[in-house]
Amino acid sequence: MQEEEVDSIGRTEEGANVRHMLNSASGSLLCPRCGFQSSFFYYNHQHDIKYQKLSAEQSWTLELAPPHLLKAPLPSRKLDGSSGTVETDKLWKPPPNRDFVPCVEPSPNYTSPTESRGYLLVHTNGGLNQMRAGICDMVAVARIINATLVIPELDKRSFWKDSSNFSDVFDEDHFINALANDVKIITKLPKELATGTRAVKHFRSWSGMDYYQEEIASLWEEYEVIRAAKSDSRLANNNLPLDIQKLRCRACYEALRFAPQIEAMGKLLVDRMRSFGSYIALHLRFEEDMLAFSGCTQDLSPAEADELRIIRENTSYWKEKEIDPIERRSKGFCPLTPKEVGIFLSALGYPSKTPIYIAAGKIYGGDSHMAALRFRYPILMSKETLASVEELEPFTNHASQMAALDYIVSVESDVFIPSYSGNMARAVEGHRRFLGHRKTISPDRKALVRLFDKLEHGTLKDGKKFIK
Repeated sequence: MQEEEVDSIGRTEEGANVRHMLNSASGSLLCPRCGFQSSFFYYNHQHDIKYQKLSAEQSWTLELAPPHLLKAPLPSRKLDGSSGTVETDKLWKPPPNRDFVPCVEPSPNYTSPTESRGYLLVHTNGGLNQMRAGICDMVAVARIINATLVIPELDKRSFWKDSSNFSDVFDEDHFINALANDVKIITKLPKELATGTRAVKHFRSWSGMDYYQEEIASLWEEYEVIRAAKSDSRLANNNLPLDIQKLRCRACYEALRFAPQIEAMGKLLVDRMRSFGSYIALHLRFEEDMLAFSGCTQDLSPAEADELRIIRENTSYWKEKEIDPIERRSKGFCPLTPKEVGIFLSALGYPSKTPIYIAAGKIYGGDSHMAALRFRYPILMSKETLASVEELEPFTNHASQMAALDYIVSVESDVFIPSYSGNMARAVEGHRRFLGHRKTISPDRKALVRLFDKLEHGTLKDGKKFIK
């Protein structure tokens, strides 16, 4: 096999993915492309009006009056022993649906895939949700350039060193069949092409139709196989044909389903959380990789901060090495610490008996950093506490599969709260929107930091007035 690298145009800096999210306890959200960066279309049956919300090319736009999608509202459940007061119910009540529903079906003039001009190989990169978004984009790219898509290769070289293949994480047969009318997908290259020359291309970040139809499609004149070296952020958010945007959404929410064993385990975890009553899924990004990459050191000891600095310096593909943690935190670029999350939830009014599912990997520092949150909210659950070692054994040591379990429990939660606006936070938020606009609370980290510092200095008291 011979690979010819056509160019080496890379993506934007990693920091470009760090976006402020609209922050509101009422559940108002950003306008994603079906949950990950783009425009999204809604249809209001009552008023026969189609709406399009557009976000900036490489940024996120605040929705002052967001449309809400609703297929079926979540059942209203009360915490065990709760009085069901108006104030308590408001903490769990989803936003109004306004009669908006998903609008992802192809237009009447949408056609089946035309004759394939060649094969598109895809090497995904990043964690689970970065890979998911990239795969959906590559489905759209395959459609644009008339390619047969080969089942993408998952990233095995990132920080997590996960050896999972596509079929270990996703339902491969369902993926192929669900997109049969959109893109031809095969599991592997034909034997006669397995060792042939192929073009290796770093697709330009945030590229539109012209780039793919002209520059990329022209490669078919010389090659039968094009290999995309990376998959993330390669397709523009907006200014694409409506049917391409809809295809991305169908790929994300209808075709890209988790593998049966992951779906079954995820449902079991959800059922066990439901036994405690209404629950919050807290995506707590206080893991070693996040803290080392971001340079955030709040609530860490000097020894811990130094350990994370060394990890960052020794991780070659992390470009930023010298980071001022105080400045970064003041700008809202750091995840909330477990202690800060506890203060935030108390200020919102969630009672101490609220069940909370911790959607995260191994929390850096373990129990020592979870103590303050656990003191306020003792019913803290996770995969590891809800399931036995034997039940989790098939997924352990596979970061993407473990993250998929967290994803399922988060999507199905009554309230979802991310401590940081990363890839999973955006993906879950968008998916909850698609299934029915379920309550999501995105903390304004920049504003909260100022309040936390006042608490630390004794110029502000803890309590509900904290966020008013």
